[in-house]
Amino acid sequence: MKNEKTEFNLEDLNQKIFVQDEILALAKENSPRLLSKFRLVDPDFFKKLSGIQPNLKNSELIFCIYLKLNLTTKEIATYTFVTPKAIQNRKNRLRKKLNIASNIDIYKWFNEL
Repeated sequence: MKNEKTEFNLEDLNQKIFVQDEILALAKENSPRLLSKFRLVDPDFFKKLSGIQPNLKNSELIFCIYLKLNLTTKEIATYTFVTPKAIQNRKNRLRKKLNIASNIDIYKWFNEL
């Protein structure tokens, strides 16, 4: 019986890893499917975001996903075909919209959300 439970947990873990890899691949491709896939995987993330700021655009939600995935400014810039400076500006605008203080690490904020 114990082996069955361990086996199930390994299967569950493998499924989670597969889904994380799939989401990361969609992010790297700048795929339009990223938002819908992430909504399926983590619907609470969007509920919490809309509780803070209900008027976020899809492009802002996608940017939040990149931050939740802990991608660096340079990585996001590469995947979205914009400059790192543009990504930094988007981070600053998002901070204002979500009322994230400048002394708070934005990645930590998203991980704790």
